[in-house]
Formats: sequence, structure tokens, C-alpha cells
Amino acid sequence: MDSRSGPGDALTAFQKAIWSARPDELAGTATAELARRWPGARAEMLLIDYRQAYLVPVVPGLAEVFGRDADGEDVPMDNTGPGRAFAGQRPDRERSGRNGALLLHLPLTVQGERLGVLTVRVPGEPGAEEPEPAWLVPAAAALARAMKIAESATDLFRRIRRRTRLTVAAEMQWDLLPPLSRDTTGFHLAGQLEPAYAVWGDNFDWTSSADRLTLTVSNGMGTGTSAAALTHLAVSALRNARRSGADIAEQAVLADQSVYALHRGERSVGTLLMEFELATGRVRVVDAGSPKLYRMRGNLTEAIEFDEQLPLGMFGDSRYAVEEFAVEPGDRLVIVSDGVHAALSPDGEPYGAVALLQALRDTRLQQPPEAVRTLIRHYLAYYEGGEPSDDAVIVCIDWDGLPGPAPEPAAGPGPVSGEA
Repeated sequence: MDSRSGPGDALTAFQKAIWSARPDELAGTATAELARRWPGARAEMLLIDYRQAYLVPVVPGLAEVFGRDADGEDVPMDNTGPGRAFAGQRPDRERSGRNGALLLHLPLTVQGERLGVLTVRVPGEPGAEEPEPAWLVPAAAALARAMKIAESATDLFRRIRRRTRLTVAAEMQWDLLPPLSRDTTGFHLAGQLEPAYAVWGDNFDWTSSADRLTLTVSNGMGTGTSAAALTHLAVSALRNARRSGADIAEQAVLADQSVYALHRGERSVGTLLMEFELATGRVRVVDAGSPKLYRMRGNLTEAIEFDEQLPLGMFGDSRYAVEEFAVEPGDRLVIVSDGVHAALSPDGEPYGAVALLQALRDTRLQQPPEAVRTLIRHYLAYYEGGEPSDDAVIVCIDWDGLPGPAPEPAAGPGPVSGEA
């Protein structure tokens, strides 16, 4: 059976092969089966690295086959065909300047979680290549789902994605993270940690259901594994309460008690807790520390401030008040940790004073995952070649909402700063 067979037959055979493969053999099975179904084609899988700056081949040594220099194994995200496919989340076609081959790059994505790119060298002489089979795009979608499941049963993909060794603290934080991005009815979300390979106390967590989205952004005190362990405890306590049916105020109380029981007030975790009603756009908020929220609505970019309450773990018997505001379809929210908004330039100017607002406006038309990548680069450039003094987290949400009643005006906080 080859590309001339019915698309359903080829797709069914491809899916059967990849779902039957062992997790560590998935990539080899997928590329071999693709070549079997489309004779003459060559394929490789590229995975996004932890910093989201490079796409890393699962099988090394094939760079020249796919039109790259022999020493160019890892593919930069910027100004490359695979990078464009990943960033734009659509197929990208290019002709190699080295060997003239026509290359097709297909994003590997599961419900908005961007895993990598499938690159296919199209068979045929330059200018006379075979047409792409109809089953190829759905095959890439099936491969992405299979890889997401396989990732839980092997370290292979995690090893490939790291271009340098993670610190122990970073290993703890990455294992704690939910998917970095999600596209679903009601909202589009993305987040990223920096430094990706050496993050310590910053983290974010989210979960969604049929009627709501819950998001937390946390910043544990200190550095290294002690900060990572502190944040891990707080996030675990928040999840425990949430999964037991507690609201965000009760979640904060349990996390406060859990951190205090271990550290007796000497260490704490700054956390912003948010719960969105998908149908109404009403947002309930507990501000327990340092992360800051910015809203973009139309041409207005503004900081939204709340009554800042005690960080989690300060006293162990704190009670947390819930505030409310509303989001509208088309709104963008960006949450940043103090490692971002309090970052200082070499001249001592806080990043959050002017530069952050400008960066938010500059990225307004980008999708959340690309906006977050650009914001991270902008934040790092603010140091003008110096090293950041703190770790950082950035989370971006584009709000669509669900069909339903319009939200009533919510009492509570309003913007404190903004520029048109």
C-alpha cells in the first residue's frame, strides 16, 4: 500500500503502526511507516527544547538529508521552515537551498500543546515532486497524540528536548508543570519559565472543566532546590484542596497551613489564584503575593491590582478574601512574577515601569504561545547582556468565553495604570 491507496486505508495503517509501537520506538516506527505508505519520502521528528528556542531531532545524523549543514542538527526557531510551522501552527513548505529538496513541515500539536514538528522530504525530482497525500496532515495529528501518551512511559523525549542539563530544581519544576499551552473553547493559554534549564521557585498551574478555568501563578522564596521544594509543596496543597472541591479561598488556606507547618513562617510562597467562569467572564481572585496581572482590551493596556494579602505560609492561620472582576471576549490577560515586573535594567529602571507595557503592546497580535516566547526574549534583552537576578514566569490568556449571559459589572479592583 502506498500514497495511491485510499487516504483512509493509509491513515488507518499508519495509526495502527504507531499505536502498536513501544513508547521508545514511536519515532522510528512513525517515520518508517510514513515512508512505507509514501514510497520515496523521508521523515524526521523534531521536538521543541525546554527554552522553546530550538527544534531538536529525535534521531540525529539526518541533517544533510533534510537540507541542513552536517553540524546543524538542532534547528533554530527563528527564520527556519520548521520554526515557522511550529510558531504559526500550520504546514510550511520550503525548498532546500542545499539539495533542492521540497520539504514539508507539519506541526505536532495536541489541543494546543505544541510538541514539535514532523518534517517530510517530498519524493520526486526538484520541480516534479509527487502531490502530498490527503492522509498526511491527519497522520501528523495522530502522531502528536501518540507521542503525548508515550511521553509518560519513557524519558526519551525529555532527554532529547534538553540541549543542556537541567538543574535539580528545574527538574522538579518542570515535572510539576501542566501543559505549557492549550487551545480550547473559551480561552487560549500559554506560559513559560525562565531560565528554562535552571529555574527554581517560579511556577504556574492551571486546570479547566466544562464551566471554569482555574489558574495559579506562584513564586517560592529563595533559590535552588529549597525554593523548588517550597513551591512544590504549595502547588501540591493547592491541587489537593482544588481536587477536593474547595474554592480558591479554601485552596489558599490549605496551602498556607501546609507551608507554615513545615517552615513556621520563615519561608513563604507569593501566589495569585484566579478562577474564571467560562460562560459569564466573571473572575474570582485571591492575591497572596508578588505576581502581577495586566489586561489588554482594545487599544488599552493596563495593570489590574488587588488588595495584596499575606503570602502562603506566613502565619498558618490566615484567611483569604476573594475579589472579583470581569473579562470580555477579545481581552488578553498577562500574569508575570516579580522576576519580570521587578527586573532592573543596568541603569536601575524597573522593567514593569514602562518596558513591560510596551512589550505587551508589541506582542498583542501574536498568539499566546508566541507572545510568551517574545516577552521572554524582550525581558532577557532588558538586562543588556547581563544575567537575570531572579527566575521568572509569564502566562498569557486570550479570552473568548462561552455563549451565555453577559457578565454583570463586578465590584472590586480596577486598573491602576495604563496607556492607550
